[in-house]
Amino acid sequence: MDNHLKRNLTFLTIGLIFMLSGIEYAVILPTIWRYLQILEAPPYFLGLGLSAFSLTGLLTGPLFGFWSDRSKSTKSIILFSNLFEIAGNFMYFIGYSKWLLLCSRLVAGVGAGAGSSIFGFLTRSTRPEERAGIFAAIMACRQAGLLVGPAFNLFLRLCDFKLGPFVVNKYTSPGIFMCLLWVLLQFVVLAMYWDVPPISSEGGAEEVPLMGSDEEPVHTYRAVNSDQLETSTSSEIVYLPVFHSAEFLREEVVVLLTAQFITLFNQTALETMVTPLTQRYFSFGELANSLMYSLCGVEVILGFFFVRWLSRKVEDRVVLAVGLVICCAACIWCLIFLCNPRGGYGWELSAFIIGVFLQLLGLPFVAVSQVSLFSKVTAEKTQGFSQGVRRSVGGLATILGPLWAGGLTNNLYIMLGMMLALLIMITVSRAQLI
Repeated sequence: MDNHLKRNLTFLTIGLIFMLSGIEYAVILPTIWRYLQILEAPPYFLGLGLSAFSLTGLLTGPLFGFWSDRSKSTKSIILFSNLFEIAGNFMYFIGYSKWLLLCSRLVAGVGAGAGSSIFGFLTRSTRPEERAGIFAAIMACRQAGLLVGPAFNLFLRLCDFKLGPFVVNKYTSPGIFMCLLWVLLQFVVLAMYWDVPPISSEGGAEEVPLMGSDEEPVHTYRAVNSDQLETSTSSEIVYLPVFHSAEFLREEVVVLLTAQFITLFNQTALETMVTPLTQRYFSFGELANSLMYSLCGVEVILGFFFVRWLSRKVEDRVVLAVGLVICCAACIWCLIFLCNPRGGYGWELSAFIIGVFLQLLGLPFVAVSQVSLFSKVTAEKTQGFSQGVRRSVGGLATILGPLWAGGLTNNLYIMLGMMLALLIMITVSRAQLI
């Protein structure tokens, strides 16, 4: 089997991994609140349960990334991390107590930390000009999982039987279902995933950094191929990125990490706000909300594929600028028309739909371009650790965003005003680098 076919099968397997992560979120989220209530958990356990997954993911991401940088292998890391997904979902299925349920999400979150190793692998095995398109396709796979996940709930909610000493019902079935899917994925990884050799970009150098020619030049990193690795000294191979803090203090890297935090903070804050808003102004029930989320998923998937096409025509920096402008416009629209809606049900619903549409429209532009740019301004030989740091910053944002929005659902001017201020700050900072 030639390297080209191995590479394509490996990318397909990575897409399946991200799709399963989306399916897991989609099948567990709708029932976890009622599951916790049955286990007599207090209301704050919902926040703990949802945050636990992100917490362990952000803590283990840099560790898995460092491991992949040292070993130059991701297959063994994926197989190892998936064991935590399998164990965590089986613990969720058992669910004897609220504490076991909380621990199950903590354990499963460890498996999500391998995403940093995967993004590091993608960086090393793709050329700069094709990287954004591949990142877009991988991210679209997770959105596809979020879209098809609710369909699995249609039959999972019908489960009502015993499996030995364990009860299988609509609350426990998502756990055993995801456990089986992750087990099947292990066989797919064994059969279809290869640690293909890295691809050196033409001339050996990556894309020019964000800094313009009038600024102080920054380092340009070269691809590390297998021949270079064989001739490297031991001190070069045993590289400790945790002590190489200077790389993460460079201006363009700080700006990209800040952008990662702000965009995910705003996204999760808006996601938290949407359901109370639709209930308050439009009396949406579960069916209406499910339909809304499905349509949102379709828009985001189409957006990722549009960005995949656009990234072949224009530079990542242009894509990022367009995304930030759209996000700012969405926030301004929501401030004007949603904080104090007037004009009757029809107009209020139309204003809400436009606001959500604009917010989701900007998401693929920002998400894909900032990941691609980050991979080009950080060292390739420590890409796994760097991606782990980036994902940890994003994980922190996904924890703090809902906490910020949850306490301000009745004070939308404050919530959206702060979000707009953060967006304007990062847009101005990015413009100075571009």
